[in-house]
Amino acid sequence: MDPPLLYGGYLRFARGIWDVTTNAVPDTTTRVQRADARRNAALVLEAARAVLATDGPDASLEEIARQAGVGIGTLYRHYPNRQALLSAVFREDLDRARARADELGRSATPIDGFTTWMHDQLAMASGCRGVAASVIISMLDEDDDEPPMCEAMRASGAVLLERAQASGDVRADVTIDDLLRMVNAIAIATEDAPDGADQAERMFALVMDGVCVRPVPAGRSQRSARAGRKASVR
Repeated sequence: MDPPLLYGGYLRFARGIWDVTTNAVPDTTTRVQRADARRNAALVLEAARAVLATDGPDASLEEIARQAGVGIGTLYRHYPNRQALLSAVFREDLDRARARADELGRSATPIDGFTTWMHDQLAMASGCRGVAASVIISMLDEDDDEPPMCEAMRASGAVLLERAQASGDVRADVTIDDLLRMVNAIAIATEDAPDGADQAERMFALVMDGVCVRPVPAGRSQRSARAGRKASVR
């Protein structure tokens, strides 16, 4: 009798098929390949974020692959089209924003945690030349039964806002949706301005002055802004 043949994880005999996939133990080579695939996917996302920030959503995928240090075929294996890549970048940004809110809730004073996180949102909204801001606002406008993709991020930001309101630092009549709309609108309004970054910072400071009950001490908003810029780089 000829030995059984292995086809895609199945042993074929003359009488029947036995699935051996669940008993297969990946060898070292397989594990290394999977680690390399995860590393390449992460490199593509980081490169995409940098290129999209300067060239917008129509950025060259070849340039993204080049900056990631991978071939264009590797990029397409992980992200089969432009929309898949943009969605992955955006989803990762939302996850980072949620994690950042949780971190600030544990380590910062209520007002510092709140202002730092809001500045992070300004940096994120400016990504992909304002596309991220438009997407966030459209999500807030959705009236579906299903929660929007940004819901976890929004809920984490709401916790920071509630802490700042409970401490008496922020007006009680402000909602997290109010703030996200204003900050994302700033990114859209200043997208094509010659000094857009400076204008965005000035408008952000005006918004914070309007929602904070107590004046933010001199230097504190600048420290929060610097912390936000460092967080957005990570």
